[in-house]
Parts: sequence; C-alpha cells; structure tokens
Amino acid sequence: MQAVQLSSGDLVADRRASYAEMLFGGGDRNAAADLMREALSLVPGWAAGWFRLGEMLSDDGRTAEAADAFREVLRLDPADRLGATLKLGLLGVVGGVDAPPPGFVEALFDQYAPEFDAALVGKLGYRVPELLAAALDAATDGSFAHLVDLGCGTGLMGERLARRVSFLEGVDISARMLKRAEAKGIYGRLVKADLNFAEIPAGTDLVTAADVFMYVGALDALVARIAAALPRGGVFAFSVERHEGPESFVLRPSCRYAHSESHVRGLLAQNGFDILSLDRATIRMDRGEPLEGLIVVARLSLPLEGQCLHWTHAVPVEEEVESSVEHVVGFGEALGAPVEAGEIVADR
Repeated sequence: MQAVQLSSGDLVADRRASYAEMLFGGGDRNAAADLMREALSLVPGWAAGWFRLGEMLSDDGRTAEAADAFREVLRLDPADRLGATLKLGLLGVVGGVDAPPPGFVEALFDQYAPEFDAALVGKLGYRVPELLAAALDAATDGSFAHLVDLGCGTGLMGERLARRVSFLEGVDISARMLKRAEAKGIYGRLVKADLNFAEIPAGTDLVTAADVFMYVGALDALVARIAAALPRGGVFAFSVERHEGPESFVLRPSCRYAHSESHVRGLLAQNGFDILSLDRATIRMDRGEPLEGLIVVARLSLPLEGQCLHWTHAVPVEEEVESSVEHVVGFGEALGAPVEAGEIVADR
C-alpha cells in the first residue's frame, strides 16, 4: 500500500505546521489549531495535515470542528489510511464503528514493519507469543499438524510454535510484515489477506491470533468462521485486550479495541468451543503502564460419548516440498509491484 504523505510537500506549509506543533506542545492548543489551518490554506489537499488539525481540535474540546477536519480526511483519502473513522467514533459523532478501516490497519503495520520486533519486544515488553505458547503447552499435548497464524505479522508467534507443528501458515494484511516473516523461514505458506475474509484451509487443527483482535473489533463473524473451519477437537488460541465495563467491546483512545471477559466466554460457547484456559496477564506496556489482556485457549467441542462423528484428518506436510508458486520479491510500491489481497506471498 502506498504510504500516507506525512509532509505537505510545501516548505512554507510544513514550517507553519511545525510551529503549530511547538505551540501545541507548549499548551496553547487554540493558537496551534489556528496556525495549522493557515498551513492547510496553502495545501488544502494534505490529508495528514487535516488529520493532525482534527487531533488538535479534539484535544481542545472543539468536537464539531474536529469532526469536520476528520471528515475532510475521509474525503481526501477514502481508504482512510490514517484512521479518521476511528477518531469520529471516539468523538461520538458517528456510531457503529465496530471495526477499523482495513486501509488503516494495512498502512499502520506497513509503517511499523522495519522496527516492529525491536519496538514491541524490546521497548514495550510484548509477551503474548510466549504466554500463548505456554498456555497451549499446559492445555494440550502441544503438537499439531497445520497451524493458521492469523495476523502473523513478522512471525513472532510462529517462532514460538515452529517445533510444535508440521506445517505453519501465516495470514496478514501487511505485505511488509509478511516480507519480514518470510525472511525467518519458518512458514510453509504466507498469504496477504484481510483476516475477516481469509481462508482457513481444510486440515487446520490450530488457529492462533496473537495480539490481533484489538485491530479487528467485532469478533462474531470471524469466530464463527474459525469454528466452521476447524475439525472437532481443533484448537483456537488468542489474546485480547481486557475491557472491564458492561459493553461487549469498546474502542479505546489508542484506536485499539478491548473485549470483556464475559463477551469472550459467551462468544466461544455460542460457537461450540470449550475453554481450556482463560487467564488475565500483562501483555505489554502501554504509555508506561502495564496493559492487561486475556490469554485464551479453547477447543471445538468433542461429541458426547456414543455420538457419531465425521473427522477431518490433517495430513502432515513433508518438510521438503518444491515451491509451487513464485515468491513475491517486491512488497509494496517502494519494493516492487504491490501484493494484492488474497495473493500467496510464499508457498513451499
């Protein structure tokens, strides 16, 4: 995906925007917003500038003006790579923002990919892959035929489980994250796709989603699809940011979603899963504070004794298999031809 133009491309406008940031940092939000408007009068097509103006106005309590700025972002960038829809939801001026724009998630992780591992693990103390791997070891026999790692990113979850599964498949919306995952050489197949539409192949007996659902929002349809794809006894391991309120899930100021424990339990039961373990844990640091999440391992219910069952057997994949498709060398505009959604990035 093409990157958002963070600079206006106009030296005078950029200088005024920089001064606006200085005023904002000094606490003069009103003057900062006025100066940002002056910058935008020179470059009215600068989507990132309108987005920053919306943030300044929002922080100054000028909700109606902020909403107008974010609507201008959407007019200029219908793909919403900056997440203006989420900001409008947080302002309370639009309802039903149950999922982030796919363009926002893709652009966000394309941007983060080069430093993702170092920033998340080294600086933020990210622990979800190790917590999920430990939970899987405690709740299951620890070996699987075919893993589908939803939102695989750079492969942090796959690295933890590589020795426990015969075949690893990763799915992610970000081409640049997939390029990093491919370089680790642990996935047998990598696919670029929106998780809400990604295929879960027959024979999959483990699905993971590590630190992913905060960028999905409403989980009902996705969990139902996972349940429909897994065989009886198949395992689903995932994390969520924990929400304490009465709502099923909420959009936080971080532009991530958090889910309540009761909602997670109900959703799994509704789709035929038995919970093997569900634990609260600190999953990473967020703005200097520990962030609590839920680490969940569930199994698709086995039939009652005496019930007839049609099993779908997973066939182990040989370790050395000839590549059946050409590896995509270029990822995104900067590295070559764009990778289309649903395209197989690597298959071996």
